[in-house]
Amino acid sequence: MQIDFNKYSDGLVPAIVQDKTTRVVLMLGFMNEEAVSATRALGKVTFYSRTKKRLWTKGEESGNFLLLSEIRIDCDNDTLLVLAEPVGPVCHTGADTCFNETNTANPFNFLAYLESTIAERFNSRSDNSYTASLFNKGINAIAQKVGEEAVELVIEAKDNNREKFLGEAADLMFHYLVLLKQKGFGMSDVVEVLTSRHKK
Repeated sequence: MQIDFNKYSDGLVPAIVQDKTTRVVLMLGFMNEEAVSATRALGKVTFYSRTKKRLWTKGEESGNFLLLSEIRIDCDNDTLLVLAEPVGPVCHTGADTCFNETNTANPFNFLAYLESTIAERFNSRSDNSYTASLFNKGINAIAQKVGEEAVELVIEAKDNNREKFLGEAADLMFHYLVLLKQKGFGMSDVVEVLTSRHKK
């Protein structure tokens, strides 16, 4: 990846930060060559602050870091797209993003948010939540629950009750995500298979 830091007179290139899971645009910063190197070395998104005149790691004061996933470059080699996992709010106002977009602005963003919440419950089995209780029961109970919800959805599909049908569809989707997590997979793995099939 050859970044053209000479494109702009100050040697900085725009760096757009996007949530690696929800794809919500989180913020815009600027990077020089040193900031890109520091980002890769630390695993935390680091910018060059034009006001402080120094490198600035996002979250160095608040603890709300942006954990690096990937850095991509545009076709002109002068703008970066940084995929990251936010640890806490990103904006100084306390919002999740500097662009006032919520996880529910796009329904697919909410699915990704739900998947991340399920992952949190998976990692904290002592939680009193329903999701944690499913994980504590193990794979057989989770798989059985998915089967039950699938049958209930099929039954509701034969009628014309919109509310009940969508309710059962939501139940199946939720338990399906729980099953994926229990098996060590996520939606991205399923999408990868679907994408490969679509290309054929």
